Amino acid sequence: MSTSTMSYAARDSATMLRRNLRHALRYPSMTVSVVAMPVMMLLLFNYVFGNALGTGIGGSPKGEGEYIDYVAPGIILMAATSGALATAVGVCVDMTEGIVNRFRTMAISRASFLTGHVVGSVIQTMVSIALVIGVALLMGFRPNATPVEWLATAGVLALLTLALTWLAAGMGLVAKNPETASNMPMPLTFLPFIGSAIVPPESMPTGLRWFAEYQPFTPVIETLRGLLMGTEIGNNGVIALAWCLGLSLVGYLWSRSAFNRDAKR
Repeated sequence: MSTSTMSYAARDSATMLRRNLRHALRYPSMTVSVVAMPVMMLLLFNYVFGNALGTGIGGSPKGEGEYIDYVAPGIILMAATSGALATAVGVCVDMTEGIVNRFRTMAISRASFLTGHVVGSVIQTMVSIALVIGVALLMGFRPNATPVEWLATAGVLALLTLALTWLAAGMGLVAKNPETASNMPMPLTFLPFIGSAIVPPESMPTGLRWFAEYQPFTPVIETLRGLLMGTEIGNNGVIALAWCLGLSLVGYLWSRSAFNRDAKR
């Protein structure tokens, strides 16, 4: 690819990014829902179930009675998974309302449509994650992370968000309508519950414990928990990085294939 072609692609992608960000500002309901879901879960599990779960697992890093410190990293991760829903719906709406066909008649880079959606969604989701962290701090979450560990936390969350956004883009491309697109990412939203987000896998029955330990979100949660609260990370960091990179690659290849296949119809 020549330098001029790359510059045109970058320019067109920036234009699509501005379009998606302006659309998010004009219609903020989807962004609000991305924040609302994890905040509601944080309120529910801390104030309704917190005493019982915290006592049952003895599980916060600082001791019994501080369940918020255990559950907050898992709920923060949920904010990243909730952003996938907005991405899938946004891509599907553009595909089904005909705007993409109009873009294809214009002299713009074909890659810019997906790039603009993905980068815009990553930015929106990271803002949502920051808001959820703010709510958690107001509720008593007290991480002891250093500035470097906070930066590493942001990097892990950004990489996970990128991976889930590419997967969600693929879902939006293959969905027949926005309603279907809104349902397809739901397993991603609730998969952290069958991990270490709420309780340690050690407290689960054998079969469920095996699934919880080897599903992709558990090592990410344990990495975040270790960075923020100083718990042992072990090899979870490497496994989390591998999952994020692998899911990013799968999502990217799937999205590109689905978009190109639709263009040939």
